[in-house]
Amino acid sequence: MINVSVAQDRCFALLPCAGSGSRAGTATPKQYQPVAGQPMARHTLAAFARVPRITQVLVVVAPGDNFLHTPDATFSIAACGGATRAESVFNGLKQLLVMGATPHDWVLVHDAARCLITPAQIDALIDACLPDAVGGLLALPLPDTLKHARANGRVDATLDRADKWLAQTPQMFRIGALHAALAAHAANGFAGITDEASAIEATGAQPLLVRGSAQNFKVTYPEDFALAEAVLTSRDA
Repeated sequence: MINVSVAQDRCFALLPCAGSGSRAGTATPKQYQPVAGQPMARHTLAAFARVPRITQVLVVVAPGDNFLHTPDATFSIAACGGATRAESVFNGLKQLLVMGATPHDWVLVHDAARCLITPAQIDALIDACLPDAVGGLLALPLPDTLKHARANGRVDATLDRADKWLAQTPQMFRIGALHAALAAHAANGFAGITDEASAIEATGAQPLLVRGSAQNFKVTYPEDFALAEAVLTSRDA
């Protein structure tokens, strides 16, 4: 059980870790693929373990997934992963409430495959969101020219990138607000919910954009593993 006799405005972390990572082309879920000597998920967990303001980290895995079967004092496991990322997050939020978190507490939802997240970036998000009425997410202003494509794979138009941001994680919201926002889409299989911020936006709220880092990318494709390895190795050096 979570110790509930702590200060107000507690922060919990939720890592959905139930995906198959099919786009990565790996035999096992990509979050468990070794990068710089450790499974990606372990690098992610290590970053959150170094943030003192995180009360507890909950990793949501698929039923029967025993890869992280030896949790330590820095994280807990809930085998309640769903068919989609949104369902896994929704189930994980319910588990946090069962474990003693309150609707008023904050949750930072983070992709396990964003293994280059740093404690400084997590702290920056917490600092920005704690005084905010809605919460927010790490994001990066779009650096490249943005094209709109036709169905035949040719360019239809060049879009203005001045107000475009690339959403990252963590994304930080009140547990109760995020749970209610996701619950509104549970009946239709969470259609259209691509991240936590999109669920909050559907309620009419406007999440805060907190500038992240280009290194906080999500390992998605085979070539991303080498880049992540290079970054982690350079940090160790």
